Amino acid sequence: MKYKTLLLMTAGVGVLAVMVLIIGPEKIEGAIKQSNPWYLALAVIIQLIIYGLWTERWAITTNSVGISISRRHLLPMLLVGLAINNITPSGRGGGEPVRAYILGKYSNSPTETAFATVIADRGLDTFPFIALAVITIITAILYIKLPSWMVITLIVCLAVLIILFALALYMCINREFGDRTVKWVLKLVNRISNKFHDKIRERAINAVVGFQDSMRVMINDRKVLLYGIPLSFIIWFLEILRVYVVFLALNVNAPLEIIAAVFVISTLIGMIPLLPGGLGAVDGMMILLYSYAGIPASVSAAATIVERLISFWMTSIIGVAVMPYFGVDAVEKLSKKS
Repeated sequence: MKYKTLLLMTAGVGVLAVMVLIIGPEKIEGAIKQSNPWYLALAVIIQLIIYGLWTERWAITTNSVGISISRRHLLPMLLVGLAINNITPSGRGGGEPVRAYILGKYSNSPTETAFATVIADRGLDTFPFIALAVITIITAILYIKLPSWMVITLIVCLAVLIILFALALYMCINREFGDRTVKWVLKLVNRISNKFHDKIRERAINAVVGFQDSMRVMINDRKVLLYGIPLSFIIWFLEILRVYVVFLALNVNAPLEIIAAVFVISTLIGMIPLLPGGLGAVDGMMILLYSYAGIPASVSAAATIVERLISFWMTSIIGVAVMPYFGVDAVEKLSKKS
């Protein structure tokens, strides 16, 4: 792990530490000590189920393009990608190229095809996220009483997300538009660096064509949409349910719509490529928003810490632990991304 990532992780932990000191460590500790261990165990079980559903959704896209690989191999690949997303300042996107690299290597598939399955898998997340984001904005206005500038920021972020998603989808469907976009990007890169030779340009265009072909196959496959989108909604519901169960463990029956709103907003914050996995920024935002909604600060902090231990730290530890399973190449890829 490079010093940059280590420093950013330290900064993120520092942000959380400051908030803990402001609220009072003894109050947070008291709230955690009173937690129900059975509910905490249930939250961990829900997270494990989410891992399985993520794997199942990825299997839908890999099967669509004819990549033959078992789910017991997809699961550790997925966990490695999640771990890299968490520990690198990449806006939750650093793990996707590594997931594609490992999938291509172990299934003997073209890299662009493997990468297309990963992008399609992440793209399926966009449908429920947009729906939840709309509900979040309404909830934020009616219940959380967020400042107007924050609501406007959420609306702008949602609009940008929809536009980018629509453009990316259109690039996959319309080859001519995709080719023009790629050539424009290559010209821009060529102006920045003269080392971009014709062979590299041709290779990049061919790779994009292969990627587009794979994406079109998945878009035209009804199973991807009929099973993938409902599965994505279930996954998002379980993620929100996990947070709800953590609050129940702390003897607080927090409204589900408030939890959903805070979860979506914090997810948006986590996409900003400043801190690894949004570390610190996400935690602080969650505590702040729960407090805005009327939940005591000590309980908000305790719930956030416990929830992040399950969703962030447990995932990171498991992902790093299984990485040697894929050999030295995968470890080197991680060190380059960190």
